[in-house]
Amino acid sequence: MNTPAPVNVISHPLVQHKLTLLRRKELSTSSFRRLLHEISMLMAYEVTRDMPMQLIEIETPMETMQSPVIEGRKTVFVVVMRAGSGFLDGMLEVVPGARVGHIGLYRDPKTLVAVEYYFKMPHDMHERDAIVLDPMLATGNSAVAAVDRLKETQPKSIRFVSLVAAPEGIDNMRRHHPDVPIYTAAIDRELNSHGYIVPGLGDAGDRLFGTK
Repeated sequence: MNTPAPVNVISHPLVQHKLTLLRRKELSTSSFRRLLHEISMLMAYEVTRDMPMQLIEIETPMETMQSPVIEGRKTVFVVVMRAGSGFLDGMLEVVPGARVGHIGLYRDPKTLVAVEYYFKMPHDMHERDAIVLDPMLATGNSAVAAVDRLKETQPKSIRFVSLVAAPEGIDNMRRHHPDVPIYTAAIDRELNSHGYIVPGLGDAGDRLFGTK
């Protein structure tokens, strides 16, 4: 039996500090957006730590040399809409050459099953490393559905990035996609009876867009 891909908790002090600020219920919508943007940039450094690189020839003021650059054109950020869009801009500041795909999912409030309403990916996914962005890994149903759909395009690799995860969501992902590494800033205690992470930070999409 193969060992499941790791669950990576990003414990950098700046990430943890900003996550604490994000959790506060009195935080304004504009402040939530700003902090989510900042924390996504910081998390991008860890998520992309082992990104593929290539050597190119450049000319310094002194001589010509071979020097490494990121194969940014081979990376695609896959946004799980809505809340995943709050992660995107910060990630793109770190990897501006990446392509962007979108998966539109909503959670049925009665069954908690993920329902797809939109799917758009770049061409030649078999040449690309996919990084899935979804701030909350709660039940894991949306994450599993997103990765199920993404695997149909046969990307070179897949990584899943969340801001906060619940143990139930991690277990669900590992049952269905043990090959996909998970990156998160926190693993919270549990889900409540409505499928929300506790202590969590509420509904990330509602807090990001100022909706209910």
